[in-house]
Amino acid sequence: MQWLRPNPFIKTWRIGSEHIDHYQHVNNVAYVKQLETTSWAHSNQLGLTIEQYQNIDRGMAISRHEINYLSAAHAGDLIDCATWIVDCDKKLKLTRQFQFIRHADTKTVLTARTEFVCIALSSGKPKRMPSLFADVYGQACIEINNNE
Repeated sequence: MQWLRPNPFIKTWRIGSEHIDHYQHVNNVAYVKQLETTSWAHSNQLGLTIEQYQNIDRGMAISRHEINYLSAAHAGDLIDCATWIVDCDKKLKLTRQFQFIRHADTKTVLTARTEFVCIALSSGKPKRMPSLFADVYGQACIEINNNE
């Protein structure tokens, strides 16, 4: 696979009929759900769980999605969904980059960036990242050229 960045976290997604819209390709809502699923799988692999988020009353809430739909995917397709943490200020914000590649032709079907802000789960208001998040997400952050 031709990944945008080295060492991606990858979760494979099999496109089912429930992901298909009236145009007979994957609906944009299904892609957004897969961005969330891939993010959570990566966070879990890094050792962070929803239970930990709840115990410390903190979470990473989406503040912005930027999605580029590059090619249609269809029922039965296998898609490798990759993510990288490309920015973590260790205070309040975190950014992930995504790339989805279809197995059959190794074509990139989607790229995306998602920005997150740390919040108190109890209030929904922005709160400083706990040291657990700063340490785990900070260490997982890859260096990128700021001109990219």
